[in-house]
Amino acid sequence: MEKGKNIFQSKYMVPILALFACFLWGSAFPVLKISYREMALASEDIYGKMLFAGYRFLLASLFLIGWKIFSKRGSSLKVKKEDLPFLIRLGLLQTTLQYFFFYIGLANTSSVKSSILNSLGTFFIVVVSHFLYQDDRLNLNKTIGLVAGFLGVIIINLKGDFNFSFKFIGEGFIILSAVTSTIAAIMVKNSRHELDRVLLTAYQMFIGSLILIFIALFKISPFSLNFTFKGVLLIIYLAFVSAAAFGIWFNLIKYNRLGYISIYRFSIPVSGALLSALMLAEETLSFRAIIALIMVSFGIIMINRREKRA
Repeated sequence: MEKGKNIFQSKYMVPILALFACFLWGSAFPVLKISYREMALASEDIYGKMLFAGYRFLLASLFLIGWKIFSKRGSSLKVKKEDLPFLIRLGLLQTTLQYFFFYIGLANTSSVKSSILNSLGTFFIVVVSHFLYQDDRLNLNKTIGLVAGFLGVIIINLKGDFNFSFKFIGEGFIILSAVTSTIAAIMVKNSRHELDRVLLTAYQMFIGSLILIFIALFKISPFSLNFTFKGVLLIIYLAFVSAAAFGIWFNLIKYNRLGYISIYRFSIPVSGALLSALMLAEETLSFRAIIALIMVSFGIIMINRREKRA
């Protein structure tokens, strides 16, 4: 590791950590499908899915807090009074609103269109970074990488049922999910709060998950989910995914340019497709998926070409 720099600044470790976080997020797609089947969650059961998401992120927040305690990293888990409004806003955006819009939108449109539209968050971040940060401007290589990456996302998701109909509570809500995720990432990047990034991640998840659970409980019982032993193991894994991926990601955002880090999100749908082919009997690794993987990899290479990174 370079002298005087931590793991989140190393030019060798930053790509590895970013891709690992995206791999974890990608693994959530097939695991969620398995979880829904195991817990008998119907596709139209939005409140059940919100309750499931709330439990997942609540457990993830406790994982992160527990890790801070047992690793003895940081002298205190206390939050300053002036940090609370920021944590509440971030939890509302990053966890509550993002997943509220996503789950309702997903129930009212196809998963194909949802996957493509949800990837708009990456474009929003890269484009917004161009206008907000002087050291994060678009250039020819980055533009080519964006186009290649987005084409890869389209290729891997194109199927026969793709159409161009638009419903606000469907496609519109998926776009709003991407917008809230972008705003949250910018909030973290611009934050002047000195709160440790792991604790920031934990507390915003804790707040956001409680709001999700509170909303769900207006319609269903807190014991509505059919938790089997396998189901418990699945939610524990999903909580680990959330804790590890968001913890890594927020630290990467802290020490690196937002547009530079966000481009790696193009690997999420690719890893999700590859893992789905391995884990789900109804999914296969198609020629389309292989082409998409090549295009996304090319996009990442182009984005980082001639980058004078730490």
